[in-house]
Amino acid sequence: MVSLDSSFLIDFLRGETRAVLRARDLDNSGETRYITAPAASEVLTAAYRIGGAYLERTKVLVDNLSMLPFDREAIHEAARLGAELSRRGTPIGQSDLFIAAISLRHGQRLLTRDAGFLQVPGLTVESY
Repeated sequence: MVSLDSSFLIDFLRGETRAVLRARDLDNSGETRYITAPAASEVLTAAYRIGGAYLERTKVLVDNLSMLPFDREAIHEAARLGAELSRRGTPIGQSDLFIAAISLRHGQRLLTRDAGFLQVPGLTVESY
């Protein structure tokens, strides 16, 4: 099971070769793909700015992914991670913190091109 970050989804929607090939691999594997609410919001915000067919494709893509819940445990995980990363002097943005915490709490690896996630202890990060 894999959680898809907004960077992957945006690259996929733009037809970026590496993202398209990785999506094809996921399709062939039958692996369940998930999204977090913060990642969905980031992708949809960009799509609403662009509009048209891009917005429609984005809505279909996001609506067909399983949503990982941002539950009480994930909130505590985000707070714990945020405090730890601040103590280390390596904080990440709030949305990325939520994406990481939700993915980690639900035992998902995160598919992203954003190297900032590598700072998150315990999070399995997969690039493409």
